[in-house]
Amino acid sequence: MTGTVARTALLMAALIALLGVGGYVFGGQRGLVAMCLIGLAMNFGAFWFSDSLALRANRARPVSRSEAPALYAIVERLCAELGLPLPTIHIIPSPSPNAFATGRGPHHAAVAVTEGLLGLVTERELEGVLAHELSHVKNRDVLVGTIAAGIAGIISSIGYALQFGLMFGSSDRDDRRGSPLAAIAWIVIAPIIAMLLQLAVSRSREYGADASGARTTGDPDALADALEKLEAWSRRRPYQFAGPATAHLFVINPLRGRAVLSLLSTHPPTEQRVARLRAAARRR
Repeated sequence: MTGTVARTALLMAALIALLGVGGYVFGGQRGLVAMCLIGLAMNFGAFWFSDSLALRANRARPVSRSEAPALYAIVERLCAELGLPLPTIHIIPSPSPNAFATGRGPHHAAVAVTEGLLGLVTERELEGVLAHELSHVKNRDVLVGTIAAGIAGIISSIGYALQFGLMFGSSDRDDRRGSPLAAIAWIVIAPIIAMLLQLAVSRSREYGADASGARTTGDPDALADALEKLEAWSRRRPYQFAGPATAHLFVINPLRGRAVLSLLSTHPPTEQRVARLRAAARRR
């Protein structure tokens, strides 16, 4: 828990620092102060509302027990095993198989699965995927991931806003606001910084959630089988709602095959994850 708090604080401090630099480039000392204050407000918003924004960005809709009784039964069984309260359960209207968890912690968590996942995997494999996602909640990874999603989205939005401002802004800048080259540099690096923030918190978390989920179900092969299916089918049916701000939340990377974005993958290679799970199954 201490490590989670420290990483969350570091991400929030990084946002304020980046906004402060941008504010100084464009507005000098006043810009620095103003953007730092905005950064504080954005951190507040990221902490309280990033989970809702992540669900909305992926078109996730809440489902009732009567709509998805089998899904509820698996989640309830896993939550009892992990000692977690029941999260809200959502379905994403996408044929691409995937899933993610979001929220501030065990008492404010949500799990979302795509229609493609429900139609592809067996109940045993679905349990493996959900155990992985609920392990993120149990390990408190979900807080860091959700904050990272909010911060990454904010940084990317700033880059796009500055691009628009550079194209249509006024030309009466004073010397303190820096040169157009500084603006261009910020526009280029902002989305990259957003991705690097995600990379800093994602890869090791996936291995940890794989291991925790496998221990919970007692069946590492179930998650391994599911990951192999998801890897193969997601290439045939790309996820249409994916954006870099929330990609790291998913069980497998939804941005694969998208040129530069795929190079900055927020997930370790699926083959390596499967190999670790197979090795764990052999040791049982």
